[in-house]
Amino acid sequence: MKKSLLVLSIMLALAFTLMGCATTGDFEKLQADVNRVNAKADKALQTAQDAKAEASAARADSAAQLKQANAAAMKADAAASRAENAAKMAEDSAKMATDQAKKAEAIFKKSMKK
Repeated sequence: MKKSLLVLSIMLALAFTLMGCATTGDFEKLQADVNRVNAKADKALQTAQDAKAEASAARADSAAQLKQANAAAMKADAAASRAENAAKMAEDSAKMATDQAKKAEAIFKKSMKK
């Protein structure tokens, strides 16, 4: 009985050992899965590199646009300052013209009284 139990256990152990071995088909399937995962990883890496390049180009473009906007703002400030100066000069000229017109009128009235 001990002998048959020993033979039975050896046969079971051998059966479990053989069942656990991978076949060539299993290995090929595993290799195909690994290749598929590698292809996906390569595609993801390429997509990430493309996105990085696009982001870098967008950053450079936005920096150029910011520079242009700053230059336009400086031009606008300078134009506003010139406009304020011109308005002040026009106001001063109008005031002087009014004062001269009043003086001329006063002189005219004075000369008419004589």
